[in-house]
Amino acid sequence: MKPHEEHRSRGKRNVSISLITVSTSRYEKMKEEKPFTDESADRAEKLINEAGFILKSRKVVDDHKGMIRLELLKSIYEERCDAIILTGGTGLSSRDVTVEAIRPLLDKELEGFSEIFRAESFKEVGSAAYLTRAVAGSIDGRLVFCLPGSPDAVELGLKLLLPELPHALYIAGT
Repeated sequence: MKPHEEHRSRGKRNVSISLITVSTSRYEKMKEEKPFTDESADRAEKLINEAGFILKSRKVVDDHKGMIRLELLKSIYEERCDAIILTGGTGLSSRDVTVEAIRPLLDKELEGFSEIFRAESFKEVGSAAYLTRAVAGSIDGRLVFCLPGSPDAVELGLKLLLPELPHALYIAGT
């Protein structure tokens, strides 16, 4: 058996995930108790469930570094989630601060995820793919993924990360 196959076979099966939407508009609608839709989070929840993982929490936060960090750390240390997936806030606008909020907290960064994400995205959107700042890494043996907020980008990111999630968690030490 090849090493990556062995790691996959030893990987955790009951993986718990926290899904955090980073969006000022959705956060404002949520605060006002107006019904709002989050197509990206809905699609992510469906894919997570279909993969057989446990969606432990689903949250919406404002595009604010402190709020993003707080919910990420709660997901890791209070909820004890194995993986945290953040969607949104990875673009180039001044409000897009997810990467800046998360990157300093990472113990290790998984540059390969970002590279593959952009390469696969290029096949769908062409040169606009280089505008993405998708990031992945680990914090205390937990995995963190920052994905663009569009439904298609979320689906692409999950297509890449979900199959390897137990394997990556095994290597990360959870």
